[in-house]
Amino acid sequence: MSITADRKQELIKEYAVKDGDTGSPEVQVAVLTERISNLTEHLKTHGKDFHSRRGLLMMVGQRRRLLDYLKKKDESRYEGLVKKLGLRR
Repeated sequence: MSITADRKQELIKEYAVKDGDTGSPEVQVAVLTERISNLTEHLKTHGKDFHSRRGLLMMVGQRRRLLDYLKKKDESRYEGLVKKLGLRR
C-alpha cells in the first residue's frame, strides 16, 4: 500500500522545481497521487477495509486543496502538473 523510499525519491527528483526541493506543491501532489493509486488498488481487492478508505478520502482531499492552492498561485504550473500526472481536472 505504501510507496517505497526509492520510488518516493524518484518522484521528488522528477517533480522538483529546484535542487533539494521536497515541499513544493508539485512534489507533494505527485507523492499523494502515487499513494492514492496504490491505495485504490488495495481497496479493489479489500472492499470492506473502511479504515483505509477513510485515509484514501483524506489524501484525495489534501491533494485537492494543494491543487487549488497551486491554481490560485500560478495557473500555468497547475495546468502543467495536471497534464503531467494525467489528472482529470
